[in-house]
Amino acid sequence: MRKKIDLLEDDEGIRDVITMILSDENYEVRSFSNITEFMNRDTFHYPDLFLLDVMLPDGNGMEVCAMLKTNDNTRSTPIVMMSANYDELQIKRSCEANAFVSKPFEIDFLLKKIGAMIQN
Repeated sequence: MRKKIDLLEDDEGIRDVITMILSDENYEVRSFSNITEFMNRDTFHYPDLFLLDVMLPDGNGMEVCAMLKTNDNTRSTPIVMMSANYDELQIKRSCEANAFVSKPFEIDFLLKKIGAMIQN
C-alpha cells in the first residue's frame, strides 16, 4: 500500500516539483496551496506524514503543526517542516515538528528525511 503525504506549500513551482518527485517515489500526495485549503481537506483518510511550509499566504505553518500535534487523530503523525527563513531551533520551539528541512534543499536529503519519518 502506498504511503500518503499531505503537502502544504504555497509556491506552485516547489509544490509541483515535490509532488512529482514524491509520486515518482511511489508516495500518494495530496497538495494544498494555503491553510484554508488544508483545513478543508478530506479528513476521512489521514496521511502517513505531513510536509508543511512555514511561510504561507494566510498564516503560519508552525501554527498548523501545533494544531495537528494537539489533535488526537494526527498527534502521532510525523511532521516535516520546510522554510528558508527559519531555522530548526525556532521550529522546535514553536511546534513539535519531527524534522526540519531548510530551503533550498537537495531532493535526496528531503527524500531521506521523509523515508526515515515514515518508517519509524
